[in-house]
Amino acid sequence: MVRFVSLALASLAIAGSNAFTPSSLIPQQKQQKVAFTTRLNQAATTSTTAFNLDEYLMSKKGPIESALDASVVSRIPQTDKICESMSYSLMAGGKRIRPVLCIAACEMFGGNQEDAMPTAVALEMIHTMSLIHDDLPAMDDDDLRRGKPTNHVLYGEDVAILAGDALLSTSFEHVARHTPNTIAPEKIVDIIVRLGKCVGAEGLAGGQVMDLECEGRGVEGNDVSLEDLTWIHTHKTAALLVASVACGAILGGASKEDVERCEKFALNIGLAFQVADDILDITASSEDLGKTAGKDLEADKTTYPKLMGLEGAKDEARRLVQEAKEAIVGYGEKADPLLAIADYIIERKN
Repeated sequence: MVRFVSLALASLAIAGSNAFTPSSLIPQQKQQKVAFTTRLNQAATTSTTAFNLDEYLMSKKGPIESALDASVVSRIPQTDKICESMSYSLMAGGKRIRPVLCIAACEMFGGNQEDAMPTAVALEMIHTMSLIHDDLPAMDDDDLRRGKPTNHVLYGEDVAILAGDALLSTSFEHVARHTPNTIAPEKIVDIIVRLGKCVGAEGLAGGQVMDLECEGRGVEGNDVSLEDLTWIHTHKTAALLVASVACGAILGGASKEDVERCEKFALNIGLAFQVADDILDITASSEDLGKTAGKDLEADKTTYPKLMGLEGAKDEARRLVQEAKEAIVGYGEKADPLLAIADYIIERKN
């Protein structure tokens, strides 16, 4: 933690300097900034070079998939169809970034995978719900998700809506029922509150409504600003990632200050994730994405490339990831998985 404090103090000193003052007048401040940036880059490079993200993700994949598979089981004939629909989307593959973030954050503070797994499963249930509903004709109207037919294509819109609803409600039950009793009850309540908030009016749902309202508005006359877009994706996309990392940190025993640093990290990678998604929508094929490419352009959605240009959006993604790393680099090797995931988010191909 001494290293973390030193880095934080250095960054505060830098923030107070005037970036537009001639460099000849502020040699000391400039040296401080260069030194801090160099230390950050060296720490991140050394850490992520030695760390193998692929191996880490593979080590988590099996346990996560097993826990997800066991989380939705029909126990009576009357629930067979709804459980089949829930399981179809929940087990349709995917990167499982949210469960991994939760587990990695928990482990960073000395917790273990078993403590975090019920919350990790709940996070993926909520994410899956959002995908089912996002694909509906009333929303994005997509027939393909992860290279497979979307839920409503197979089960109908009515069952798909209900499957999403059931996954959302089951997520809260799963945390309450399956979190080990070694975790303090107040922490479990805190996690449930965070999960509820991240998907509500000040989370995913609110962000989605704003996103729908901005469709077709264009950018002429500043109808949709970068500030509007950031608000949308702070809530629609980043909120669930913030909950993933923060809940994991809480389960691992993090302090309030630690959780706040984790939230800053997750907010920035959440926004970077969306910027990367917007870029991939216009640069990748449907085959690579596992879903229909060019949907944002077709729906005339406001995106980062639309507001900033393709190269500007790429620069913004890199900036966000750099800021994310600054928030947690002080935790040293324990932060390796999270630092590597931050890089992966803007390097991924789907």
